[in-house]
Amino acid sequence: MTEVLFYHLQDMRVENVLPPLLEKSMERGWRVVVQSTSEERAEALDAHLWTYREDSFLPHASWRVTDAEDHPIILAVEDGNPNRANVRFLVDNAPLPADSELYDRVVLIFNGDDTDALAAARRSWSDCKARGFDVTYWQADERGRWQRRD
Repeated sequence: MTEVLFYHLQDMRVENVLPPLLEKSMERGWRVVVQSTSEERAEALDAHLWTYREDSFLPHASWRVTDAEDHPIILAVEDGNPNRANVRFLVDNAPLPADSELYDRVVLIFNGDDTDALAAARRSWSDCKARGFDVTYWQADERGRWQRRD
């Protein structure tokens, strides 16, 4: 069964949250697709993942490469699973893919300070529940550690 995690950002940016989540995915041996909503945003995330921390390296590529299947992390702007990922991250209000049930995990990261993003996340939550997915909600505590909320 697909597990869908909703990460509620408050006073946080995707650029700060995404890299550690990707690092954890890599540690677990997972292959990942990160889907945003525009080519410009995907390119900005691509640049950020190369430079976000001096002592870290996240091997990744964009959807444009011809050997996407060889990369553990692919940055994309549309549906598809070019690297046979078992985890899909959705940022910037990217919609749930039609084939969500083919992933072990879908991670929807949304900006809780944005009313449109909050409304989209609520719709996605309802959709995921209706589809029978295992849905969890995560929020950062005052120290920035992610806590599961009920």
